Amino acid sequence: MKLHGQVALITGAGRGIGRDLALGLAAEGVRVGLVGRDQSTLAATVAECTERGTRALAFVADVTNDAQVRAAVSAVERDLGPLDLVISNAGSRESGPATPWDADADDWWRTIETNLRGPFLVARAVLPAMTRRGRGRLLLVGSGMGLRPQPLWSAYGVSKAASSRLMDSLAAALEGTGVTVLEMSPGLVRTDMTEMMWGPADEQPWNDVQQMVDAVRRFAAGDLDLLHGRFVHAARDDLDALVQRAEDIARDDSRTLRLRPYGPDDPLA
Repeated sequence: MKLHGQVALITGAGRGIGRDLALGLAAEGVRVGLVGRDQSTLAATVAECTERGTRALAFVADVTNDAQVRAAVSAVERDLGPLDLVISNAGSRESGPATPWDADADDWWRTIETNLRGPFLVARAVLPAMTRRGRGRLLLVGSGMGLRPQPLWSAYGVSKAASSRLMDSLAAALEGTGVTVLEMSPGLVRTDMTEMMWGPADEQPWNDVQQMVDAVRRFAAGDLDLLHGRFVHAARDDLDALVQRAEDIARDDSRTLRLRPYGPDDPLA
């Protein structure tokens, strides 16, 4: 009941994880605005959300297009009300695995645009109103692939690392505004995109998407606000333990991208 009546906007909501998040929030009475590029998949998700007893609206938009993102945000707030929760979920990957020097340059850059320009434009569109109201939550759907080298999926890895720094920068700018930002990885959830990246479905240790849905519900309810500006993993983390250690995490500046010095004599320390 803590979520009933909230308004959420979700990008990439027509299929995959975005669809599951939309349905999970709709079941809690959240009014949902669904953004994506495919009208048919969005319409199907809207119908399923409506069956769960809430209002749902679809808006066709490309998250790399500033005007389209702003139009979608304005339409959601006009028709459903001020946004309480925004989930920047839309993502992409290269058309196939390749070393950085063998990758198609345009294909590589399209991945960066979707996974970095997309969240940036969404943040620009929603945060001014949230900061004026003094409340709101923004979630960037991240990936552990941004935390380690990716020799065959470098655009995806680079874009997710950059997304982590974007979240970190937003968090610093939002201090004291009442708006919370978090980056959350769902783990390896089975979708069309991950099956293509990781091979036959029966060979992978897939995570349950419900773990991500439950974690996002907790974020929407305010349970994770003390982790503002941090990276969490929905499938691996004990979220209660992280919240209990929030002061330590903030003091140590952990759970975010940093260049680790080699020792106290490192000039970068």
